[in-house]
Amino acid sequence: MKPWRKHLPLLVTVLLSGAALVHGPIAQLPDYHDFADQTRLFGIPHFADVFSNLGFALVALWGLVKLTPSGRHSRIENGWAGYRLFLMGLLLTAIGSSYYHLDPDNARLVWDRLPIALACGGLLAGVWGDTRQRSSTMLAAFLGVSAILSVAWWYFTEQAGNGDLRPYLLLQGLPILLIPLWQWIYDMPRHDRRAFAGALLLYVIAKLAEIGDHQIATATGAFTGHTLKHLLATGAAALIVANLIERTRVSSLAHVMPLPEASDPPNGSVAKSSSQ
Repeated sequence: MKPWRKHLPLLVTVLLSGAALVHGPIAQLPDYHDFADQTRLFGIPHFADVFSNLGFALVALWGLVKLTPSGRHSRIENGWAGYRLFLMGLLLTAIGSSYYHLDPDNARLVWDRLPIALACGGLLAGVWGDTRQRSSTMLAAFLGVSAILSVAWWYFTEQAGNGDLRPYLLLQGLPILLIPLWQWIYDMPRHDRRAFAGALLLYVIAKLAEIGDHQIATATGAFTGHTLKHLLATGAAALIVANLIERTRVSSLAHVMPLPEASDPPNGSVAKSSSQ
């Protein structure tokens, strides 16, 4: 590895942070809570936006059940503290986002954004531990606290009439840039890089669907952009969890079925060799 490469992630982080600082406060759009989904089913308002959060819970539980006993496997041991925070954040996102979409307002939005920020911080820490081959525990704790502070900063500035989403948006944006960068610098296996690249691409498309909430609803007449965002983000999380499970499975097989050792030559060959 060329020495200058290892400094690129820090440079990207500093540049993004500096750009956010120079830009100034980024306010939440005034009509943010005006979602296209107005369906009411089984007495549940905004049914599609609420129900589509179920996927987050299913993927999170799948990961926690499959990976928790494997947390000390060599393939994910270093990143496990971060990945565990990611999975817990994902599970809490299902709960918090459902709660928010039942009756959208800023007070409820805190419980939607907080677990999303935790999941982003956890994923960032997990991949850092994976690629650097160092425990992600301290970084996961730091990013977990940063996630809480980023949402608290937005909420209190919003209450003061000058809402600022910069720290929250920075925490969402950094994984999109740093994860592929780390995996390239430290030469992670190609199938791991492909899985995470696919997940990050789905997440970017999900964010675009969120922006086009009403336009997608008008164009399709079947589902809204925000509902589609939930489904695409669920798919992104599923790709990551599937990759982690596959890694631990391969690691387990390697321990159960070690490579065969060279056997001694047949007795006849030894005798023949001796007679010669």
